[in-house]
Amino acid sequence: VSTQSTGSSGINAEYGEPPPISALDTALDTVEHFSLESGSESEEEDLDFGGDEFRVPLSAENTLFRPGDYNDSDCSSDEEEIRNRIGNIPMEWYDEYDHIGYDIHGDKVVKTKSAKDGDQLDKLLDRMDNPDFWRTVHNKREGEDIVLPDEDMAIIEKMRSNSYPDLGYNPYEPYIDFFTNERMDTPLVDTPEPKRRFIPSKHEHKKVMKIIRAMRNGWIKPKEDTPKKPVYFDLWTNKTEPQKHNPMHIPAPKLPLPGNEESYNPPAEYLPSQEERDQWENTDEADRSQNFLPQKYSCLRHVPAYPQLINEKFDRCLDLYLCPRKMKMKLNMNPDDLLPKLPKPKDLKPFPSTKAVKFSDHEGHVYSIDSNKSGEFIVSGGEDKMLRIWESSTGRVLSKIALPDTITSVKWNKVHSMVAAACGDTVYILNPGLGDRVVLESTNKLLQGLTDIQEVEHCRWFPLGNDKDGLRTKIVHNSNVSNLTWHNNGNYLAVTMRDSQSCPVLIHNVAKHSSQKPFNKSKGQIQQVEFHPSKPFFYVLSQRYVRVYNLVKQAMVRKLICSVKWASCMAIHPKGDNLIVGSYDKTLVWFDMDLSVKPYKSLAQHKKAIRDVSFIRGILSTLQVQMIVRLLLPTVWFIMIS
Repeated sequence: VSTQSTGSSGINAEYGEPPPISALDTALDTVEHFSLESGSESEEEDLDFGGDEFRVPLSAENTLFRPGDYNDSDCSSDEEEIRNRIGNIPMEWYDEYDHIGYDIHGDKVVKTKSAKDGDQLDKLLDRMDNPDFWRTVHNKREGEDIVLPDEDMAIIEKMRSNSYPDLGYNPYEPYIDFFTNERMDTPLVDTPEPKRRFIPSKHEHKKVMKIIRAMRNGWIKPKEDTPKKPVYFDLWTNKTEPQKHNPMHIPAPKLPLPGNEESYNPPAEYLPSQEERDQWENTDEADRSQNFLPQKYSCLRHVPAYPQLINEKFDRCLDLYLCPRKMKMKLNMNPDDLLPKLPKPKDLKPFPSTKAVKFSDHEGHVYSIDSNKSGEFIVSGGEDKMLRIWESSTGRVLSKIALPDTITSVKWNKVHSMVAAACGDTVYILNPGLGDRVVLESTNKLLQGLTDIQEVEHCRWFPLGNDKDGLRTKIVHNSNVSNLTWHNNGNYLAVTMRDSQSCPVLIHNVAKHSSQKPFNKSKGQIQQVEFHPSKPFFYVLSQRYVRVYNLVKQAMVRKLICSVKWASCMAIHPKGDNLIVGSYDKTLVWFDMDLSVKPYKSLAQHKKAIRDVSFIRGILSTLQVQMIVRLLLPTVWFIMIS
């Protein structure tokens, strides 16, 4: 390539410095319009690129630049964020789950819906609507769609046309013969063969003679084949292996030792009276406690023969012959070892003993508080009509959202980046914009599906668009909302309205923007509802009972009796096998779902009404009217920590 720059000296060389990438791309596009098979090997074309002139010989033997001149160090593929940290394992293992792996913090990477994974109709619609469908690929490991740039598409086109993807690669480079095939007159190494290769080894001769000497002296003897003894077994049995002599022998149980009533001279208290004799004689033989009556003799030679001796021995033989026996392992165990050892309070630390962080920004009472799945952020609401999102480690307020009425309940979705807040008769659903980027984008797509006002029975759905505070949807009900509960899959929201008689409970489907009424009529005033963590069960708490419904069969499964006057709240263990209920009459009730419908334990340690109960990593916490929090360890033994 001959290069001449305007205002500078020209440089002529067989391989000069390559022009800039943009100029090279233009030069390549221009060269492709010429045919290399026309035979004009010496023709040259002057190309002008912004003041620079390049003379490109149109020959198959010349290339624009040498191999290795192309520098791909500016490739940004290594700087991409790797979210999925599962390693090099098949992605088919996660087909049955709702996630595709775990990120660097150990949280699940939720699957995102892609048109590439849908059916043929979804692919057809996406092909017609998306102009970049033909250049979009789906990354199964990260769960997202990637649009290929023009550079990657150019490389793919070259590979499909059976050409080299690297523009500077020349497959016809001259071969460099590093080793000659001509025999040299003076070789580098020409030493003669050593003598030791043609004579026997003395070392091996010594070892062989040592073994021969040991065999002659009798130190080494060959192994003699010992004749096998004949094995006798039953010819008429189906088993081919010889049977062992009674391998499962179980000894007969021993007879009990004789007592005082069997003595020939028993004490006076063992001798029966006349009434006892008459009663024993009138009783049937099978119902008698013993087969004889104690008698007293002056000496042993006056004792007659026992008439029932042969009968008892015969019964003993029948028991040994007909009654089956079973080997039981006897456990030598100390009863004190079965009791659990109570730990000392100082060994149970760290438990809350001092105030670590104070969240002080609300004006008035705080009615509800909840945290996200990792516990990094906290949402709260109360009397001041302001929804606040905090950073739990520092107590700093990240955002404030003003709502039109007092906030009675807030709940953070554990799957999506979604917060539900109850404000009067309205439930607001918002995206706080905190957490994983992919989860935030999937949440926005989920909430943007509602475009118009949708009226259903007992409520109305209103879209709020892309509000700057994160508000996306609001649901207006016929009565004030008192409690909210999210399902574990993150798509269902249960709403409790204590003052409503016709519709106290509603279940909203956030993904489909629909609502349904699970009960036609309520049995008593409903205080709270909860979803089972892993099974399709729905718990409904009234004043005195907890009713468990199966959502699949649409029928009531169990009815738990709380044994309190007025229940106020309830909580389910993360594994779903325990349930606790708090009441206004200062009693905490613990149910074991594998046992009876009645309480397993009842604790009356509170002095005021219990307002809220919850499970936190296996520890039970209660909140009473005096603003005192009690932490309990729900094991076989109850231990009050604080």
